[in-house]
Amino acid sequence: MVEPMRMDITKLAPEAYKHLLQLEQAIAGKIDRQLYHLIKLRASQINGCAFCIGMHTHEALRDGDSAERLLLLDAWSESSAFSEKERAALQWVEEITLIAESHAGKDAFDDLKRFFSDEEIAALTLAAALINTWNRIAISSRAQYDPAMFAREKVAEPA
Repeated sequence: MVEPMRMDITKLAPEAYKHLLQLEQAIAGKIDRQLYHLIKLRASQINGCAFCIGMHTHEALRDGDSAERLLLLDAWSESSAFSEKERAALQWVEEITLIAESHAGKDAFDDLKRFFSDEEIAALTLAAALINTWNRIAISSRAQYDPAMFAREKVAEPA
């Protein structure tokens, strides 16, 4: 049984919530949109955040990514559906999401340098940190994804 929502951060801490949204906007413009969706979705998969998995899958489909790639994301390291650049970013998001295990390893960080500038690496790091924050808020508050939240948006048809 799904537990009912425990708290609504948007109402209980509106100022802090507003600042998180502002940070989201500042980061979003620094990363390719398709890659940004993959980063957010992969961290959400690792953390088991149903709300964020639903929302970021919806957004990725809306912005033109394929259902096949999104279904393969959980096994990205075994799939040819992802570029080397995407693989480097996905490895980094896993390193940050599982930081207690990985400690953001040197090899993963060095691999980023093949594809991203220092500023882009900073943005990827902030994106990974922020989605982990959103996951923790959604999971701890027991927020539920509601597809009606996005009912007015058009989802791209699979190719």
